[in-house]
Amino acid sequence: MISVTKLLFSTDYFGDSLRYTKGAAAAKHGVREGSGPVVVWNSTRTCNLSCRHCYMSSEAKKYENEMTTEEAKKFIDDLAEFNVPVLLFSGGEPLLRPDFFELATYAAQRGVRPTLSTNGTLITREVAKKIKDIGVGYVGISLDGLREVNDKFRGKDGAFAAAMQGIQNCVAVGQRVGLRFTINHHNLEELDNIFDFIEEENIDRVCFYHLVYSGRGNAMMDEDVTPEESRKAMDIIIRRTRDFEERGLKKEILTVDNHCDGVYMYLKALSEGNDKLAEQIKGYISMNGGNRSGIAFGEVDPLGYVHPDQFTQHHTFGNVRERKFGDIWQDESHAIMAGLKDRKTLLKGRCRACKFLDNCNGNFRTRAEATTGDFWESDPACYLTDEEIGIK
Repeated sequence: MISVTKLLFSTDYFGDSLRYTKGAAAAKHGVREGSGPVVVWNSTRTCNLSCRHCYMSSEAKKYENEMTTEEAKKFIDDLAEFNVPVLLFSGGEPLLRPDFFELATYAAQRGVRPTLSTNGTLITREVAKKIKDIGVGYVGISLDGLREVNDKFRGKDGAFAAAMQGIQNCVAVGQRVGLRFTINHHNLEELDNIFDFIEEENIDRVCFYHLVYSGRGNAMMDEDVTPEESRKAMDIIIRRTRDFEERGLKKEILTVDNHCDGVYMYLKALSEGNDKLAEQIKGYISMNGGNRSGIAFGEVDPLGYVHPDQFTQHHTFGNVRERKFGDIWQDESHAIMAGLKDRKTLLKGRCRACKFLDNCNGNFRTRAEATTGDFWESDPACYLTDEEIGIK
């Protein structure tokens, strides 16, 4: 995750303290030494929508053997013991778990900051107030465009209107809320509209996700943006982020799942003759160290299995029903887990030769594996040219 706002303006939001801290890039098992990773818990696979790019391939049905309330509380206890700073409740649709509020409250009481990733369609005013009252730090609501574009991707007519109501309910009760938007070939032209939308609706934050080829997202591989479209998207994001800042609008703008974005911002500042800004950006992306799945970020699925991130569920390191999360996370007996802790010598192709390897860390491994069959090959979503990354 890259904070465009932080890189451009040195602003400080909660997540920046986790991403941009001295020594963070050298940490082996967490966001920094002495801390565990940010953990996504896909608390249920059940969902009321059927999104085209869902990495969980979720449907509106009950799935068997998901973690019970008591198992989940023990899991949260283990996270607290391992100094995990944030637990992101995700799905499926996490609000379909009857014990969501009980578990989010329990996490907050144990000192693990609960956050929520949701499609937003179930957030009534009452639900929004309850989310706010129990101390959920942030609600991320997924939209992939406005109205018809979103409904097409979400697989349900009216999904945009319902999510919109959920957003407005969060804003009304003072709950920090943001959008999660996955960039692809079909919604690239929506980017400017999304910036207009978050201004009009007083939304605090937006995360622009790059498509990862996982779950149903595998079928969208040919619908991903081209390198030229990726650069166009970043130019729009940078331009509109600067516009917000110049007009005094405090919005947190981030990109997710493509760490060459930070390098692109650095190179763009250099090309514009802004050496001071370039130095600032280089400092932050060096401090962060690039992709840290398996180090500063991890995922637990509905059955309790531990994975490097939510898109890499085909590689499993253990189960929290059988062992403590911290013990699993520090166990390097699995070749993939050990490799992720120190991956630079394992990387191949353009990633291995890139002069910005310390700032990107090989980008996203799941995309590389999906396209080549090799977990350590180059990430095809890197849109930087050979010349830009120092390959002759």
